Amino acid sequence: MADNERLPTQDGSGIEAAPRESGPDVSSGSSAGEGLNGQESEDNATPTGNRPRRHHHHRHRQQLAELHEELSGKLYERFHLWHNKIDDSFIGRVKGFFKREGYIGTYAQNDRRDSTDIEIHDWDGPNDPENPFNWSTTYNSILTGIPAGSYGAGDKWMAQRFHVQNQPFPNLAWATASWNMGAALFPLLFVPLTESSGRMPGYFISYIVLLAFLFASAFAQNFATLVVTRFFGGGASSVSINIVGGSISDVWRGSKARSLPMSLFGFTSVIGIALGPFIGSAIQTIHKKDPWRWIWYIQIIYNAGLIPIFYLILRETRSDIILKRRAQKIRKETGQPVYAQSEVVASSIWKLLQISFERPARMLLTEPVVIFFTLWISFAWGILFLFFSSVVQTFSENYGFDTFQTGMIQLAISVGALIGTVVNPLQDWLYIRSARYNKQRPGKPLPEARLYTSLLGSLIFTGGLFWYGWSSKARNHWIVPTCGVAATGLGIYSIYMAVVNYLTDAYEKYAASALSAASLGRNTFGAFLPLASFTMFQNLGFGWAGSLLGFIGLVLSIVPWLLVFYGPEIRKRSPFMKESTFSREDSDEALEKSSNTASRSGC
Repeated sequence: MADNERLPTQDGSGIEAAPRESGPDVSSGSSAGEGLNGQESEDNATPTGNRPRRHHHHRHRQQLAELHEELSGKLYERFHLWHNKIDDSFIGRVKGFFKREGYIGTYAQNDRRDSTDIEIHDWDGPNDPENPFNWSTTYNSILTGIPAGSYGAGDKWMAQRFHVQNQPFPNLAWATASWNMGAALFPLLFVPLTESSGRMPGYFISYIVLLAFLFASAFAQNFATLVVTRFFGGGASSVSINIVGGSISDVWRGSKARSLPMSLFGFTSVIGIALGPFIGSAIQTIHKKDPWRWIWYIQIIYNAGLIPIFYLILRETRSDIILKRRAQKIRKETGQPVYAQSEVVASSIWKLLQISFERPARMLLTEPVVIFFTLWISFAWGILFLFFSSVVQTFSENYGFDTFQTGMIQLAISVGALIGTVVNPLQDWLYIRSARYNKQRPGKPLPEARLYTSLLGSLIFTGGLFWYGWSSKARNHWIVPTCGVAATGLGIYSIYMAVVNYLTDAYEKYAASALSAASLGRNTFGAFLPLASFTMFQNLGFGWAGSLLGFIGLVLSIVPWLLVFYGPEIRKRSPFMKESTFSREDSDEALEKSSNTASRSGC
């Protein structure tokens, strides 16, 4: 809505605003002010009796304002009393780290927020053409990208060039591990900064940093240099990928509208990784000296060519930044004290970084849902990277496949992800339909409905691991274990979409913190689980190695079943969930009704 101010939240007067949440990949809300992944904004508002004037371009509706005042007072009183109990000293924060309290209290003075002499600039009504939600569907569809990595295909040449011993321990895999560790850590540090600086600077800076370290990797003269440059390259790549999720939530309004974009984004997240070995193996067939270096040369040429295209096509999608620039232009042209809401409640960079690290860590240690979902998605993601080495080992020993042929086998993961993408609209339909059964929040879909297809998907994932392990025999046609790889890929996609969507719905305002915790876990597993692949399959044999992984997957497949049956009760007991779902979204429905009443009465 254009007319309504942000309702006071836990970030009210005297409490420094928390950053807008940021993270993977997904969203559930529909407001223009929502942050990455669609969670409710954590930034925010001023007390009811000390609110800056609004900068309106159309008629003020009195009934809407009265209802807004009533709702604002109730919400602010509730959160203000709650936060006064928080000990925000260093010792207090240390003592409270492991307590399952939803919010990390941050106190600060903000003279601009407390001023009554400024005006707040907002959209020019619901149809403002500069509002990202009003951009064309065609243009919005351009804002999804695909990541790809293809390091592993050059193992044979790098082992010779750098004199790296790859047996019995796969030391060359340390370069893949360093890439994933960078991908795990960098988004926690840098993605929150895009909430205050904008999406476009984040895209271009991370992309340029990625190019710089691709250059460094391409011309590395020793293996240690390669490991270090891969760490920073993986970090920069992951930052840009995480920003894509934020751009989707910026421009697509509502969970129904975002279903297809998020489904495609999840598909590219899985298929991009699976395409890496195939692309790398195709490149290494080039008859050049050190063909493995061409893996980086091609990536440099490709990514550098995209920069001018991005510059010409993409534009800022973060609504706070657009409003901030418009307010700055008004101040410059008129001299009036007009500010965007984000300028009024701005937090320091240090506070943004502090909360972006602290809250995910607390959730990962104190929230059972986050803990078990992180284990679930982390194991699945680890299997995705484990296949990089396992498929090469299995198909080269049993069928005599070369590097390019084993790279083609790994395309089966992409086939599985494609099947999952085709089926995903059914999951979205089931999710939207569940709104009629929600007794706690009538009209809002149940978070547990996000898990329906993953109930079967988790079993397909487990079955695929058994299938792959026991069918990997020379007497079986190569297509048989390949189908097991495809089934596992379908399961991985199903698990990935279930985790990001459920955490987004269940934690709402704190969704990005929950997703950051899960992302840290899955990229860490993706870094280190492949290191055990060669020894495990060699010592246990293909069948029992696949069975060991399958049994672990079977145990973890219990997670979505528990949430489907006991999710509402678990959400009642979670301080994070209870506090995060008391959001502006609940009040927006009442505000909309008031707005419609005001329109009919001519106000």
